[in-house]
Amino acid sequence: MKTQSSFAKSVDSGKLYLVPTPIGNLDDMTFRAIKTLKAVDLIAAEDTRHTQQLLNHFEIENKKISFHEHNTQERIPLLVDKLKNGENIAQVSDAGMPSISDPGKELVRACIDADIPVIPLPGANAGLTALIASGLAPQPFYFYGFLKRKKNEQIDELKNLNHLKSTFIIYESPYRLKKTLSNMCEVLGNSRQAVVCRELTKKFEEFNRGKLSELLNWATENTPRGEFLIIVDGNSEDVNDNENDTFLTKMSINEQVDYFISKDMKTNDAIKKVAKMHGVKKQEIYNLYHQI
Repeated sequence: MKTQSSFAKSVDSGKLYLVPTPIGNLDDMTFRAIKTLKAVDLIAAEDTRHTQQLLNHFEIENKKISFHEHNTQERIPLLVDKLKNGENIAQVSDAGMPSISDPGKELVRACIDADIPVIPLPGANAGLTALIASGLAPQPFYFYGFLKRKKNEQIDELKNLNHLKSTFIIYESPYRLKKTLSNMCEVLGNSRQAVVCRELTKKFEEFNRGKLSELLNWATENTPRGEFLIIVDGNSEDVNDNENDTFLTKMSINEQVDYFISKDMKTNDAIKKVAKMHGVKKQEIYNLYHQI
């Protein structure tokens, strides 16, 4: 076990400060974040050009060094050596909290292993900002971040997320939003409640609330622009884990109904359950099952 006393005077090394930056509106920068960026010896930035715009706005003139996903292994030994020599470093991403969906966790781990204090500052976070305005249950919640891009991998991820009773948070690109919503309809059902948020804290901030099928229609009829989040309601069904396994999804509609009947469920209840799984009206499954 290791104990970190963040502000102990006996620490000889420098400190790594994790400094959040605004996700859009520059007024969301905290006084402490500005003070810290002015006080440190070096700022490790995901994109130095992007960070320079922020620094210019707040008249911060400290030195910068690039630290992003493509130079992580090269930069970490250099930054750790500087910290060991007593320099204080602030690490920032392009927007929001460092390490969440941006580089940073590897540097944090290296500092912890080297007994260098890691000091987090509170600040802007897109996931929580969207969650509290979504209208869906804010707790418990599950932050997932970005889904994988390939359809089969994304489908597998969504099947796992379908087990969750809690609200969950997804980040998504405007270019993949429609495909992701389509996959969500396929796995989670058309009727699952969700919220698509875009451009949080910015001029064109927007919340679209409704069923996944309605949100897919919106994404199809419009041209999504900006940074997106999808907040999805948890699975309220009292479903056995085995009932969502891959073997069940490979069954035909009739086989699914028969499966639930084999679990001592009445035929009409089994039909209703399968209808809810697929996000369709009970009558559709009833007609298919009874070959009407």
